[in-house]
Amino acid sequence: MQKQAAQQKKDARPWDQLVIAREFNVRRTELTCPAHSLKMMSKAADSGADEVILDLEDSCAVSQKIAARGTLVEALTTLDFKGKIRAIRPNNIRTKYFYRDLIEVLEAAGRNVDVVVIPKVYGAEDVLFVDRLITQIEENAGLEMGRIKLEVLIESARAMLHAEEIAACTPRMASLIFGIADYAGDIGSKEMTTEQFQVHHYPKAHTIAAARAAGIDVVDNVTLQFRDLEQVRKDAEYGAKMGFDGKWAIHPSHIDIINSVYTPSREELERALAIMEAYQKADTDQGVGAIVFGDEMVDAATLRVEWKKIAVAKRAGILDENNRIVERKDGAGTQQAGARA
Repeated sequence: MQKQAAQQKKDARPWDQLVIAREFNVRRTELTCPAHSLKMMSKAADSGADEVILDLEDSCAVSQKIAARGTLVEALTTLDFKGKIRAIRPNNIRTKYFYRDLIEVLEAAGRNVDVVVIPKVYGAEDVLFVDRLITQIEENAGLEMGRIKLEVLIESARAMLHAEEIAACTPRMASLIFGIADYAGDIGSKEMTTEQFQVHHYPKAHTIAAARAAGIDVVDNVTLQFRDLEQVRKDAEYGAKMGFDGKWAIHPSHIDIINSVYTPSREELERALAIMEAYQKADTDQGVGAIVFGDEMVDAATLRVEWKKIAVAKRAGILDENNRIVERKDGAGTQQAGARA
């Protein structure tokens, strides 16, 4: 038994012990798209985003909300999303539109919906309400139980104070998303500043911590100055440093910028793989839990950062099963559009 246990330890990959997410998905870019426009949804399906959020809420005028359900069903049942995470955002659960949004779309096209994004959540009870309604729809429509996941927008002071409970309230939870525009309005911010990481550092950090504690993904908000592509890059870089998995995009021009920031470079991948290999060797050969790599101390906490790079690369298709970097025809070796776990 001791020999068998020793062999299992030796064979184990150094990241097997790490828990950063129950199910790791690639969500570098989440592109939002109005559900009333089949043309725009078609472009979104062909884009390089990892996830497309087809929106019945803010981007649909009141006069278009009911008709948009049919257009959304048409998009979900006819378009090829090329492996992207397919998400829908219904209207606020406190509106008259919500329940028909969910029932009409999921009963007609639920097999082609991976995620429901819930806006204007105040607490875990709101999420559980949506969870139960989806369960009833799944039972009635013969859909696979529990397959449709939930992403929740944290965009109010009340939601922020209950973020931990929200993140852990149901197995359907896939991610938290920080919603800066509604949050800023809710707390009475004077203006939509470009210095969002200074002004709103606390709610961003709180959202990240709540998601990580629950073992789910966490996604940063849009760049409101959407024509300023340098601002988009700057925001993406700050978000990646803080620990976000990705960022919302409201224009196709943002996708390549955000993807490049949230995808590790070849040099970063080579370093991460070398650290993992060195740590595993030190563990199995010497029984030590901390090593010096170059001029850096590496322990289990450091491994989480490197493991995340490797996991993103594998899910994005730039590392194969044997941890070899996959060379693309364009030579980038670090891009794939529309990966879904």
